Amino acid sequence: MDWLHDALIFIAGLWAGAINAVVGSGTLVTFPVLVALGTAPVTASISNAMGLVAGGVSSAVAYRKQLHGRWRALASLLPASVLGGVTGAYLLLHLPETVFQYVAPILIVVALLLVVFQPKLQAWVRNREQNPENALRDKNHGALLVVLVFLAGVYGGYFVAAQGVLLVGILGVFMAGTMQQANAMKNFLVLAVNVVAAASYLLFAFGRIDWTIVLIIAVSSLIGGVVGAKIGQKLKPVALRTVIVVLGLVALAVMLGKLLA
Repeated sequence: MDWLHDALIFIAGLWAGAINAVVGSGTLVTFPVLVALGTAPVTASISNAMGLVAGGVSSAVAYRKQLHGRWRALASLLPASVLGGVTGAYLLLHLPETVFQYVAPILIVVALLLVVFQPKLQAWVRNREQNPENALRDKNHGALLVVLVFLAGVYGGYFVAAQGVLLVGILGVFMAGTMQQANAMKNFLVLAVNVVAAASYLLFAFGRIDWTIVLIIAVSSLIGGVVGAKIGQKLKPVALRTVIVVLGLVALAVMLGKLLA
């Protein structure tokens, strides 16, 4: 039944690529599937992150026009994302695997809460968009923005899931502009985190990578990223979030079951 195993991963990667292009949190589709299919949690996280790099490229390229006038701001935040991604990848590779097994369920809960409360977060961001005089753009807030982007990078380098949702919220609150511009910047920052994390895995955890998973998710998320950037915004948000939450709860149940066994 290897074909069914691979088909399920392909479908999950396709969906994750589309979700990541529009919102973020695609890992809450792929990670639960990988864990449910018997992949060790750390191997699942590493292989998934590497595979999703391809989807990140397609979605970032598809949204590049939204970055008109924003390239300098993006360049100022990229170092924070890169450094955060390296830090998160280092923690994943050097902390004992048992730490990840205990921490991952907590991170899944955090990611699910971000997905569930995303509408309220977006409403807050839209309110700021409509009232730009409330924008937090002084030097102190600029420094805080860099710190928050770095911390989001650490989270992404360690676990990946829902860092896009986290970044959209951060960028929307601390930078003036539209939701589409925030989403475009998010795609590039998430891609930077995933690339540096993937490079770290190649250099320091080559033996823990499942290359079949990487290849399947790379191909499927690449396609999903293109499709998601074009039509993903037409999907009903409630249905999308419901599926993400259900799959996240499945991963949570599987991981907690293994811990308590």
